[in-house]
Amino acid sequence: MNLINAIILGLVQGLTEFLPVSSTAHIRIVGEFLGTGADPGSRFTAIIQIGTEAAVVLFFWRDIVRIIGQWSRSLVGKVPRTDPDARMGWLIIFGSLPIVVLGLLFQDQIESSLRNLWITATVLIVFGILLGIADHVGAKKRRLKDITVSHGVVYGFAQALALIPGVSRSGGTITAGLFMGYERRAAARYAFLLAIPAVLGSGFYQMYKSIAQPCLTAATNCTPEVFGPFETLVATVIAFVVALFVIGFFMNYISKRSFLPFVIYRIVLGLALFVLLATNTIAA
Repeated sequence: MNLINAIILGLVQGLTEFLPVSSTAHIRIVGEFLGTGADPGSRFTAIIQIGTEAAVVLFFWRDIVRIIGQWSRSLVGKVPRTDPDARMGWLIIFGSLPIVVLGLLFQDQIESSLRNLWITATVLIVFGILLGIADHVGAKKRRLKDITVSHGVVYGFAQALALIPGVSRSGGTITAGLFMGYERRAAARYAFLLAIPAVLGSGFYQMYKSIAQPCLTAATNCTPEVFGPFETLVATVIAFVVALFVIGFFMNYISKRSFLPFVIYRIVLGLALFVLLATNTIAA
């Protein structure tokens, strides 16, 4: 059953990581209905995100190689630091700092209290409404070449909010981008590129912790992970394959349509979650 559950959660991760609906919230919610008897956990969630982020790396491979190359050349003066790709390298670095700092400062809360489903339901609705407002009022005129350091930092803090399940990494950064006047596609593209260092860093860090500390509590009261290494690997691979298709769909979709369906979905899901919690159908 654990293998089947891992496959299901891998599918959920791949389907929801790049949509502004919060993959972490979906993993948390679906996990309650799979009979695992526990939250799949922040470790499992972070590790299988390596799969979806690998899909981003593959999808944007040419962009990433060009950005890294130009950024590296700018360090030794072979290209000016004002080069668009060199600037993008610096912007991704600066934009990644908030989630690194806040992730380390609030690590205990992220792995425990912030995974409470009452919080998840609330932020699903609140940030869904914010996404709708931003999509409606945003000027949608700025492109990636218009990103400044200050805008990059704002994007970074918006991404850091995704440490709370329900916010959505892509949803939070896209919402910030829309409020700052960026085009939908530009906001999404930068959100995906910005997520690479943070998600891979978090995933590999949690993988190391799962090896170094296989129990979630002290050895005298050992609580093992819900999923073992094999189940986690299977979920990660499935998430990678599914995510490849979802990225292409999403980037094409937002080039022509608004975020309204995702806004409605978030609000409905949040309200449904409130009902399930209030009736004790699932535990917070």
